[in-house]
Amino acid sequence: MTGLGEPAKPITVAVADDYVLLREGVAGLLARNGFEIVGQAGDAPGLLSLVRGFRPDLVIVDIRMPPGNSTDGLDAAKAIRGEFPDTGIVVLSAFVEAEYAVDLLSSGQRIGYLLKDRIVEVPEFIDSLRRVAAGGMVIDPALVQDLVRVRQGKDPLGALSAREREVLGLMAEGRSNAGIARKIWVAEGTVEKHVRSILTKLNLPDSSDDHRRVLAVLAYLNAATG
Repeated sequence: MTGLGEPAKPITVAVADDYVLLREGVAGLLARNGFEIVGQAGDAPGLLSLVRGFRPDLVIVDIRMPPGNSTDGLDAAKAIRGEFPDTGIVVLSAFVEAEYAVDLLSSGQRIGYLLKDRIVEVPEFIDSLRRVAAGGMVIDPALVQDLVRVRQGKDPLGALSAREREVLGLMAEGRSNAGIARKIWVAEGTVEKHVRSILTKLNLPDSSDDHRRVLAVLAYLNAATG
């Protein structure tokens, strides 16, 4: 705990991506926004070595990395989750790798999955990383939609209204009802009604806890890849 007047301890981060320019860019962006970069890695073994040596608060990793250029990054993330469950993990991928990501995402806390080409606002990206480091969950809505499509074999959100789709996307980002209400400029009670409707239409149990709602969605979707 910091004393009065003392600055908060910066979030320590390890960044892993085999594209050096992207890796350097992410590291530089985070450093400019108050994060402490403990190191960078261009392959999965290098990331594991970094994490074991520095125990960062947060890891940012791509799925497809050397040496195999398959799911090596994701495999490293799973190993990190097993060894260091308090370390936040953000998968930053160019692809929706639904079938590979479910197991990791189902761990529930301190986890995120973001698509590189959908990150358009730096403040939103920084906020997502901070939420994961603090114990939250952030999932790109495109991944949720892809997972439901696999399970249902049709338009996953066909039963939802446009507003409900928007609310579901914000739920997937780990936002509370109050946070969703602020984002779309409606009353919190209105958001609660939308959430109940979404859970009913997707045959998911109702819950007042945002974290459990996201986990319920993942549990529902997990049957598609089990």
